[in-house]
Amino acid sequence: MVESVAVFEHGSAYDVAIKQFDEAAALLGLSDDMASYLKTCKRELSVNFPVRMDDGSIRMFTGYRVQHNLARGPAKGGIRYHPMVTLDEVKALAMWMTWKCAVTSIPYGGAKGGVAFDPRPFSEKELERLTRRYATEISILIGPESDIPAPDVNTNPQVMAWIMDTYSMHMGYSVPGVVTGKPVGIGGSLGRLDATGRGCMIVAAREMAREGRTLEGATVSVQGIGNVGYYAAKLLEERGCRIFAVTDSSGGCFLGGHVDLQKVKEWKDQGMRLIDFPGAEHVSNEDLLAMPCDILVLAALEGQVTEANASNVGARIIVEGANGPVTPEADRALERMGVQVVPDILANAGGVVTSYFEWIQGRQQLFWERQEVESRLEQIMSRAYDQVVDTAQARGVTLRKAALVLAISRVVEAIELRGFYP
Repeated sequence: MVESVAVFEHGSAYDVAIKQFDEAAALLGLSDDMASYLKTCKRELSVNFPVRMDDGSIRMFTGYRVQHNLARGPAKGGIRYHPMVTLDEVKALAMWMTWKCAVTSIPYGGAKGGVAFDPRPFSEKELERLTRRYATEISILIGPESDIPAPDVNTNPQVMAWIMDTYSMHMGYSVPGVVTGKPVGIGGSLGRLDATGRGCMIVAAREMAREGRTLEGATVSVQGIGNVGYYAAKLLEERGCRIFAVTDSSGGCFLGGHVDLQKVKEWKDQGMRLIDFPGAEHVSNEDLLAMPCDILVLAALEGQVTEANASNVGARIIVEGANGPVTPEADRALERMGVQVVPDILANAGGVVTSYFEWIQGRQQLFWERQEVESRLEQIMSRAYDQVVDTAQARGVTLRKAALVLAISRVVEAIELRGFYP
């Protein structure tokens, strides 16, 4: 994980999401009424709640759950634990989830949630008590037919298990479908843990192929070596790429041509910082962005490539494993430089696609083998990538604008088919 900037060049993450939307809406010729509707989140819940700490003290926490648009189906979106979580950030992430589900043709609307705190100093019991209380607070919105959370930054299958159990205790019977990204032992799906990273690998391979190249021998840098970054790197390496630099919030390491991902993972699993990784040349996150490479995976948080540093980017292709890592101003600079950006709503959609698989499997009580999960994921991600590229070429726009145009048009279609109540 890499720390996010609190404010982008011209406002918050939500401002960035709106700016991206406005550009795509103009290309679509949306009416002012429809544009206003789609820029407005349907529901915004803020909660303040107490949690008893291990020493017996009581601390107050603030959390959020936002639903952006439900025209195409139940709300879907992760929950993150991070000190910089704000309502504006969660609104932006919920909007991006709407587009992400639409661009991959998954029948969900967009949602997101989070609690504003740093989970690293907390004991497991404190995290469990906080999670269960937060789940109780947002239980007025979530449900297997209404709003289905999943893991995000600093949350994992165990956190989802606590949420599922809390919701089930309130209902009086087990409701495994209230969350996805659960442990396999309680209804989770094989292949979910690495799904977002796998999606990044799939689109990276497609983008390289569009340039007439394969992944074999391609050089890769990864900003943010958490779950998404690690699995994206691991799967790219398995396809023949050379991973030569990775970072976390402390900075990172450059190992003279090759990073031993297994050793890096073991180091991180011990709670150690990459900047202290033995035998490595230390690099900052800014240094990493400037390193020449074929593929740069941005798997940290929002606002990492900005107008101020875009000109330093040394990659030929950026794959957005995180949500909103490139600002609109940086997008324009990268376009002038000829850097291809595979946008977040496409690149990191592997997680929500496989969450959809988990939801389907749970409803049918019929679970798939890993090979089937991975095969179906590749099919959906490849189809979505091809549709985005076709739209980009037809309209003469970037992949981001094409993905947004495609996604927004699908949401608009659903709204118009359903009509307005009453």
